[in-house]
Amino acid sequence: QVQLVESGGGLVQAGGSLRLSCAASGRTFSSYAMGWYRQAPGKDREFVAAIRWSIGITYYADSVKGRFTISRDNAKNTVYLQMNSLKAEDTAVYYCAAAYSDYELIKRDFGSWGQGTQVTVSS
Repeated sequence: QVQLVESGGGLVQAGGSLRLSCAASGRTFSSYAMGWYRQAPGKDREFVAAIRWSIGITYYADSVKGRFTISRDNAKNTVYLQMNSLKAEDTAVYYCAAAYSDYELIKRDFGSWGQGTQVTVSS
C-alpha cells in the first residue's frame, strides 16, 4: 500500500493562506488519485479535493471551490493543497488520502490515509 505523510498545518488568521503537503511513499504505482478530507470537532469527515495522478483532473467540494487548489508533483510523489481566503469554518484536521481506482474516487471512498495535520483558522 501507499504510505502518506501530511505536513504544513498550523495556525493562521482568517483571510490568510496555508499550503498543505502530502508525501506518498511505498507502492505509489498502485495509486489512482490523491485527495484531501477534513474533520472538524462535532462534524462528519468531509471530502475537500482530489486529483487524478495521470491527467490532473481535479475535484472540489462546494465549500472550498474557488478558494482551495489541489496540485501534484508526479516526480516527487507529492500532492499539495493550497488554501486561500481561509475562514474559521475551515478549522479541522486535514487528512491526505489515496484512491486506488476510479470507483474509489467517484464514491469518495479512499483506501489509504495519512495521520492528519491540524489547521486552525482564527477569526
